[in-house]
Amino acid sequence: MAASSNSSLSGSSVSSDAEEYQPPIWKSYLYQLQQEAPRPKRIICPGEVENRPKYYGREFHGIISREQADELLGGVEGAYILRESQRQPGCYTLALRFGNQTLNYRLFYDGKHFVGEKRFESIHDLVTDGLITLYIETKASEYISKMTTNPIYEHIGYATLLREKVSRRLSRSKNESRKTSVANEEHTAVEKISSLVRRAALTHNDNHFNYEKTHNFKVHTFRGPHWCEYCANFMWGLIAQGVRCSDCGLNVHKQCSKHVPNDCQPDLKRIKKVYCCDLTTLVKAHNTQRPMVVDICIREIEARGLKSEGLYRVSGFTEHIEDVKMAFDRDGEKADISANIYPDINIITGALKLYFRDLPIPVITYDTYPKFIEAAKISNADERLEAVHEVLMLLPPAHYETLRYLMIHLKKVTLNEKDNFMNAENLGIVFGPTLMRSPEDSTLTTLQDMRYQKLIVQILIENEDVLF
Repeated sequence: MAASSNSSLSGSSVSSDAEEYQPPIWKSYLYQLQQEAPRPKRIICPGEVENRPKYYGREFHGIISREQADELLGGVEGAYILRESQRQPGCYTLALRFGNQTLNYRLFYDGKHFVGEKRFESIHDLVTDGLITLYIETKASEYISKMTTNPIYEHIGYATLLREKVSRRLSRSKNESRKTSVANEEHTAVEKISSLVRRAALTHNDNHFNYEKTHNFKVHTFRGPHWCEYCANFMWGLIAQGVRCSDCGLNVHKQCSKHVPNDCQPDLKRIKKVYCCDLTTLVKAHNTQRPMVVDICIREIEARGLKSEGLYRVSGFTEHIEDVKMAFDRDGEKADISANIYPDINIITGALKLYFRDLPIPVITYDTYPKFIEAAKISNADERLEAVHEVLMLLPPAHYETLRYLMIHLKKVTLNEKDNFMNAENLGIVFGPTLMRSPEDSTLTTLQDMRYQKLIVQILIENEDVLF
């Protein structure tokens, strides 16, 4: 399969018919090299070796020198043996023949075999992967160093029809009355495209809120041949060939992941829960300005709870709050938290506070936390307000928008103080530790900062019209 020029990937050259959509043509050079790599050749020890570790087979030759290992390998490419070190008894070495020389690697076992980061079920797989890596890095070192210079990622094309279909599907269209046949057709079209095309389609969706989000890359083992969706080159090796974004499914080489822009568009089917999910990830997955939990809970509270005595201070039943959490995790925006199901408004306020407490990164992020605390310590009120405003500008957009919306709501709560007895200071006591957590896991620091946390939230509520 030959490498494709960028022009062949442009939208104009792709049919507008989803059924005729052609994916990008991947570059197969590295795949061909993997096929050419030497195959492992196990050199078996003719006799039984005493004290052979139970996790090694007959390729283990006991305590022998490097020179003896080199002789046993006989100059055969891909040949390998295992030996115990003469200098360090109890330490084991993989002797492998490659490139007309014998390479010796310190070998480890912790339930799996490894010489570096990758861990293998068998020595055979370890050697196979090692030979592939050695061969490709020897033959194509210059090619690999230049892989990221002209990425397919920036030039990917997709059918106009597909783009419209994916945008409608992922922008939470209100038109729920489409015929089943059309829905099935769209599902088929979406399934046919890669995460890369999906990202491009979402990028062109005007309704999609443009919050920047880094990809959540994790090392991944791909079954069967896979190609990098950044550089279009084959991802070589047997295991851990590259990384996959847990949120959007983008598959790239580990070295390519350093060049991918912060444009992750989370796929809703990959987001397993609502609570405990990163805030920006959740809003991008649901295509909303703020977490829908915040919108739905606040809407319910303002509809029937603003005059409730001790609002946010009084706790609801823990079991019922957990039920609300499970409802959001299970049903998302369709969760029913109406008075018919939860007549006690304190259950809804408890669920909202729990959502904020469960965030892996608080609304007021760990990065900005010390700056907010320092701002709270300024004695001059005007200077303090200016400092708080400057730190607010450092919050990620989704965090800023969520905080802004919450403060507008809490200001409404204080306007009903004569009924609910909740002023800005009281709400600061409740929401300080809920919205702010010290990056230092120290009880002493937490106790010392509590009055500043309260003050920050109080300032945000009282000055929401000026600060946001």
